Amino acid sequence: MKLYDNAEIVFCDNHILVAAKPAGMLTQPDDSNQESLETFAKNWLKFEYKKPGAVFLHCIHRLDRAVSGLVLFARTSKALSRLNEQMREMEIQRTYIAEVEGLLPLGQEGKLDHYLIHGDHRAILAQKDSPDAKHARLTFLVIQSKDHSSQVQIELETGRYHQIRAQFSAIGHPIVGDKRYGSKLGDGAEIKLHCFKLAFQHPVTKELLTFESPAPFA
Repeated sequence: MKLYDNAEIVFCDNHILVAAKPAGMLTQPDDSNQESLETFAKNWLKFEYKKPGAVFLHCIHRLDRAVSGLVLFARTSKALSRLNEQMREMEIQRTYIAEVEGLLPLGQEGKLDHYLIHGDHRAILAQKDSPDAKHARLTFLVIQSKDHSSQVQIELETGRYHQIRAQFSAIGHPIVGDKRYGSKLGDGAEIKLHCFKLAFQHPVTKELLTFESPAPFA
């Protein structure tokens, strides 16, 4: 079920919708009047199910505009409540692929552990006892090494603002194209970070669901 601009409806039932967002598209609408995945998915639902009025659709997590990958939406208030609870309990597995600057040994496994403050359109490293500092944790596996960059598979243990971008920049390996966090490559409109896998329990049937979307740069 393809959408324009390389977006895609991956799955839809009466309770949830999973869509793949291209880099450069907003997850949710803002004041810019530019296309968002949420608006597009609502329009798709109106057309697909011939809904004349407003469509209930709420995202469970968001992707930065410059990031691509899978986004989970709730189609009912019951699904929204239950999926939000899964999100708070870190029971929704989100796996990312990123291409980072610099060489990391193939097969290396690691864990990044920092404290972050939500600053002005960026995450800022902080001390543990700093006001408003939040713990940020992730694990990674190096899956490919190139001439001047490495591809890593990332599992989030927390869901902080710009977490992956800030943490890899902090260790001297910013994501390729991520000018905001020190990348020397690209223009910042697209960064090589992609949410390629979602795994979670269906909020109504309780079935374990897994969805994957290949990274465009892999």
